[in-house]
Amino acid sequence: MKQKMVGSKHTDTRQILQRGKLLRRVLKTDPVSEYLVYVPTTRAPDAHVLVSVHGLSHSSWHKQAEMLVPVCERHGIVLLAPGFNDQQYPDYQRLGRKGRGHRADLYLHRCLQELNTLTGANTTHLLFFGHSGGAQFVHRYLMAYPHRVESAVLSAPGWYTFPDPTLKFPYGIRSTSSLPGVIFNPEAYLKVPVTVLVGTEDTKQSKDLISTDRINEQQGLTRIERARNWVAAMQAQAKAHGMSPHVSIVELADTGHSLGDLRSEIAVIENVIHFGRSNDPFDASTGILN
Repeated sequence: MKQKMVGSKHTDTRQILQRGKLLRRVLKTDPVSEYLVYVPTTRAPDAHVLVSVHGLSHSSWHKQAEMLVPVCERHGIVLLAPGFNDQQYPDYQRLGRKGRGHRADLYLHRCLQELNTLTGANTTHLLFFGHSGGAQFVHRYLMAYPHRVESAVLSAPGWYTFPDPTLKFPYGIRSTSSLPGVIFNPEAYLKVPVTVLVGTEDTKQSKDLISTDRINEQQGLTRIERARNWVAAMQAQAKAHGMSPHVSIVELADTGHSLGDLRSEIAVIENVIHFGRSNDPFDASTGILN
């Protein structure tokens, strides 16, 4: 369902917050930064918010949001899609470390504050969907701010922060001075339901896939191998803490890496976004969907 884009300049709040349209807004506290928002026609006053985080290609910002609009409309969920431009947020996948542009996590918080003011939506317990570089941001955000995340779907991240307290972020969860104020607490982030989606054909060594000796040795060579290893590591950490694992992987048969490939899997995405609030038609602990 293609949605008309509505400009954010020279219009009043009532026009901007029109329901049933994908709106493009400039953040009031930072007029260089933009975000997309969709307010469904069936929205409740305290509706949940689905945060959509795009991949490295900024063109995917709009395409991914448009893909998720029908899901949000069907379930009365407000959609927020922050735009991480290359100039301000070159390190957004790793939350925006010191000396590498602006803090991406704090920018999201400003977007959420403005969204809550304008819509009254519930911005304290968030649903997340991220693809590729966006999934890198999402899993690191949920590990840093688990109290704000109700559930998350990670679609084919290139590489991960592993739950290893001996390795400094972003390779592990040992705190770093480049991300002041962020502490990783396994007993908190392991409670968040997380589903990793990865295509069985997502095995190419593309230029966008970071392939260093350090990452290859820790995580594997391909996105599917890295996804399996990260899920296994998170599940092992949960068991080590005496907790039930809440991280799962779903391998999508005959699916590659592009956002276009995912459009045919929107029913799967919709199901796992509502993980914990709907009846799953499959065991999401691991498996391949045909």
